Amino acid sequence: MNEITFQVSRCAESGWLTASWDDPAGGGITTQAKDLRELQEEVVEATQCHFDPGTAPSQIRLHFITDPV
Repeated sequence: MNEITFQVSRCAESGWLTASWDDPAGGGITTQAKDLRELQEEVVEATQCHFDPGTAPSQIRLHFITDPV
């Protein structure tokens, strides 16, 4: 797997951004942050933790469900 795409939306209650990816093999990754810069860092860190060393995808995409502004 060379690439994964996270679905990003803003929580109506907290205003934080939430990113999630469903692993086709089961499970997945979900993380959140208060702004886009922090979310990007959280997504990279969570992806590295989810995959075994050397098997993490080389590209991570963010697909915004709603306007990020």
